[in-house]
Amino acid sequence: MSDLSAETHTAGPRARQTIPDRLGTPVSRMLGSWEVLLFGVAVVIFIANSFASPYFLNAWNLSDATFNFTEKAMIAFAMAMLVIAGEIDLSVAAIIALASTAMGAAAQMGIGTAGLVGIGLSTGLLCGAINGALVSGLKLPSIVVTIGTMSLFRGISYIVLGDKAYGNYPEDFAYFGQGYVVWAFSFEFVLFAVLAVIFGIVLHATNFGRQIFVIGNNEFAARFSGIPVERVKFILFLLTGLMSGIAAVCLTSRLGSTRPSIAQGWELEAVTMVVLGGVSILGGAGTIAGVVIAAFVMGLVTFGLGLLNVPGIVMSIFVGLLLIITIALPIIARRIKYASGK
Repeated sequence: MSDLSAETHTAGPRARQTIPDRLGTPVSRMLGSWEVLLFGVAVVIFIANSFASPYFLNAWNLSDATFNFTEKAMIAFAMAMLVIAGEIDLSVAAIIALASTAMGAAAQMGIGTAGLVGIGLSTGLLCGAINGALVSGLKLPSIVVTIGTMSLFRGISYIVLGDKAYGNYPEDFAYFGQGYVVWAFSFEFVLFAVLAVIFGIVLHATNFGRQIFVIGNNEFAARFSGIPVERVKFILFLLTGLMSGIAAVCLTSRLGSTRPSIAQGWELEAVTMVVLGGVSILGGAGTIAGVVIAAFVMGLVTFGLGLLNVPGIVMSIFVGLLLIITIALPIIARRIKYASGK
């Protein structure tokens, strides 16, 4: 952006004073950004893991590490856009369970891979449409709605399956969660990278993305600006449901079975990725790049702990603490800044 110029009158000749609209150079602003800081953390974790375990620096082990975050990150991309718009969806893990249950039931009937994928994506879209209709149509709080649908969707899975599990998926269905496109690059990782680029372009380089930021910053002003707030929010809930359906296809394919407890607790990890990636929990700010880096950070940490045989409950504690810290840090920093009078 150009500098703003202001003229000041003195007793002598007029003097021109230049007032910058942003402090510092573009390079200094970039180095001070949350994404760069987070990238530094990811590098430190990568180096620490390489020293902690002799098995870490192996192409196929690193490929396995990506399975710790790719499916969750797919959800986090859509969740980030939703949070930037001032809403949230806590039913994403339950949508995965319901979509997986629907695919499992269809597989028992002999439906092929293409049909199973269609059922998984359609179930995700339907669940997203239900959430979107309740929030944008009836103006209900998204956190309340999605807590309710979280219980509803997973409850249906438990009613259908009980303590049983679905299996007998077609052999070629396994490719989505276990296949490799080239060398050690899995289908899931390639899909994750493609989706990251798509969501980055949509959020940061389209009019729809600008509308999301405007809504998150000031919904009242957005309405007066002619932005179709309800329609944008409905589309965002559809996207979140669709991404949950895609994650369900990949996860079910990777596991080769369906249980009602599938993806339990993933809503917490998706939200943690979003917040750790620098997306404001209050809406109006955030980047897809930050979410991508946060996904790598969480994936590297959990994989490193796994190589060291750290129990899963410790990883859950870590995720919970990480969520609290990343939410609390900006608030504490602002309070310190105001207290110091700067």
